[in-house]
Amino acid sequence: MVLYAVPRAGFQQLFPRLFNNEDASRMSEPIPAAANPPEALAAAGFPPLEIQPLAGDVSPRRYSRVVLAGGGSAILATYPPEIGSTCPRFLRTTWLLEGAGVRVPRILASDCASGWMLLEDLGPQTLGEWGRGRPWSELAPWFAAALDVAERIAGLPVAAAELNPRLGSELLRRELAQTWDLFLEPRGLVADASLAAALHAALDALCNALGAEPPVPCHRDFMVRNLMPLPTGAAGAGGELAVLDHQDLRLGPPLYDAASLLNDTLFPPAEAEEALVAGLSGDAGGAATAGDSVRYHRAAAQRTLKAVGTYASFARRGATRHLPLIPPTLARFVKNFARVPEGEPLAARLAAAWRGTWRDEPEPPAG
Repeated sequence: MVLYAVPRAGFQQLFPRLFNNEDASRMSEPIPAAANPPEALAAAGFPPLEIQPLAGDVSPRRYSRVVLAGGGSAILATYPPEIGSTCPRFLRTTWLLEGAGVRVPRILASDCASGWMLLEDLGPQTLGEWGRGRPWSELAPWFAAALDVAERIAGLPVAAAELNPRLGSELLRRELAQTWDLFLEPRGLVADASLAAALHAALDALCNALGAEPPVPCHRDFMVRNLMPLPTGAAGAGGELAVLDHQDLRLGPPLYDAASLLNDTLFPPAEAEEALVAGLSGDAGGAATAGDSVRYHRAAAQRTLKAVGTYASFARRGATRHLPLIPPTLARFVKNFARVPEGEPLAARLAAAWRGTWRDEPEPPAG
């Protein structure tokens, strides 16, 4: 397992244009609790003793941990009017995923018209946080369990996942356009006109190929930062994973969620990733084929390059904690791009042109 933890100051030097000091200062301020929530919670049968705001990101949605008068705690999610539609979508996707046997936080109470929801408190650490610094031998069972969860999500009825726009070729291209505009161009990584034209054409072809695959339900952000290991033992020995932040459920490429999982924050060793990919199938219930490996690497190439743009966008808005993920994620884009027909002719040129920004990942720890 590989995890990057580079000092923030170092990334300010590497990526100065991504930082806005005023926004960064604002992001470090405490997030206020929802306006007058105690009365609403008490009326719903959950009188609070204390409401503790939790750290957030650039989303206007906010979370707080509520210490309950009757014992225990819960998580309060608040939705300002501009994202009010997210609340009922979360209700809907909770119902869908529970019906498929996917563990999600239980909804204890909600009032979407007033912009709040009270959720089961599953603990303080995501799989990404829990797994920091742990050897792959401890993480492997959880990754296997997560791929099983992704398969259950993909098995949802197709019609049930039409809550959000499909992750088809058009949306996939728009995501990469953000990376181009916010990171590749400002960093001078596409200054060579010949390389830029070839890369643009290759990415366009890659997105077309992904969009042509028969879509299945996808979580959309299926990564260790959205998975919670529940304190009931190790995976495979009574433990289970809970899925967070699932309101963006939609149709997408069959191996998109697997590509998201294996290319974010906690990176499996190369040989472990190969073994996991070998077991993936792009057809529900079907056996894995050589073509599925190409499908996976296409999805992983798009997802990793998209993620670089997302991290750059977050940083411009003051949320800089994901910046250490940019170099390894860009490296993984090049490596995955080299494994697909669209990218193989360009991968060596990209590696040579981008060597000052992307870097090889270090050897994973033993175990």
